[in-house]
Amino acid sequence: MNFSLFLIGIVVLYLINCIKILTEYERGVIFRLGRLLPQPKGPGIIFVFRPLDRMVRIPLRVETLEVPSQDVVTRDNVTVKVSAVVFFRVMDPTKAVVEVAHYIHATSQLAQTRLRSVLGEAELDELLSQREKLNARLQSTLDEQTGTWGIKVQAVEVKHVDLPEQMVRAIARQAEAERERRAKIIHADGEFQAAAKLTDAAAKLSDQPASITLRYLQTLTEIGTEKNSTIVLPLPVDLFHGLSKWSASLGSRDDR
Repeated sequence: MNFSLFLIGIVVLYLINCIKILTEYERGVIFRLGRLLPQPKGPGIIFVFRPLDRMVRIPLRVETLEVPSQDVVTRDNVTVKVSAVVFFRVMDPTKAVVEVAHYIHATSQLAQTRLRSVLGEAELDELLSQREKLNARLQSTLDEQTGTWGIKVQAVEVKHVDLPEQMVRAIARQAEAERERRAKIIHADGEFQAAAKLTDAAAKLSDQPASITLRYLQTLTEIGTEKNSTIVLPLPVDLFHGLSKWSASLGSRDDR
């Protein structure tokens, strides 16, 4: 009787030890006598009959993988240091266990090599200004390989681009020259528009000679409001033309 209770106690303890609990984001890949069971177990309570069974826990949440800084030579022969972040998750736990050893490490090594190869085909300007395009290209390239491992790469983000100091100074000089070019174009365009407006104003004033005198008086009024001790009195240009004609007529009389 005591021996039977002892056996029953051993069986109960064994069954309790076989109980495993998997959370909602975990799956258990079971190997029974070395053979893979068709479907992963979980979530919830499952039984793992040791030593016949061996279970590998696989999380299904999105993993964040930081790619260390890589030396990349761009297509225009500029050496930069680029770091990135990879977001991926396991879609097929069975393949993640059977098809690849240490799937996180394998994904990290693949991301480093693909980062150098993909960014090496781009020029520096494209790397700095078209990151979204390069991120999408990196994501599709990685996902094509990791898909056979049961892993889905959801996004790749180029986090930081470290430029050489000489290249930073060259880019700063280029930006400064571009700003100066735009300023000169805007200034020249303003001068052109001002000249056009002055031409139109001169044409309208020439239609009514009295308007020139009114403009002179308005100028004197503006000078007087500023409390200046010096008053500039502009003379009509037509006066000089009249004086020149009068002096010419006097010279012709003297010759006679």
